[in-house]
Amino acid sequence: MRHVNEGDFASWTTLFRGYCQFYGRATSDEHQLQIWQWIHTDKVMEALVAVEIDSSGQEVGAPKGLAHLREWIRPLRGVRSGYLDDLFVDPAVRGTGVVDALFAEIDKLALAREWDVVRWTTADDNYRARSFYDKVAVRTSWITYDMTPGVHRGGVQS
Repeated sequence: MRHVNEGDFASWTTLFRGYCQFYGRATSDEHQLQIWQWIHTDKVMEALVAVEIDSSGQEVGAPKGLAHLREWIRPLRGVRSGYLDDLFVDPAVRGTGVVDALFAEIDKLALAREWDVVRWTTADDNYRARSFYDKVAVRTSWITYDMTPGVHRGGVQS
């Protein structure tokens, strides 16, 4: 497990494209480059990749999983927290411990940064992921809303 580095673009983009495909979201080269810039140039988010390590400590093959994280502040509580934007494991290696390794590293980072919580959302029908999430986290009672700028409902005008 490690942070993605500049030389990982090809393997990172393969995983991220798989993530986009899983959620039925279109992506493009420009989209991929924008996210890469957010990670490496703007540093508004970070990316972890799960890599296999052999007995000599060398990486074996391409990364098999990824996680995108960022910090967010919580004024009501006066704390900093972590937000897990994206998590994806190569379907060929699901069930082999990759997701456990990703969450172990996320937990380690959260403790080191003194985040009070790491939060994420997932699709209601993502049953496999939810069964894992139920083991490592507590599902909240909060309902999520998305407000699209420029689209007003219920007579609200800007």
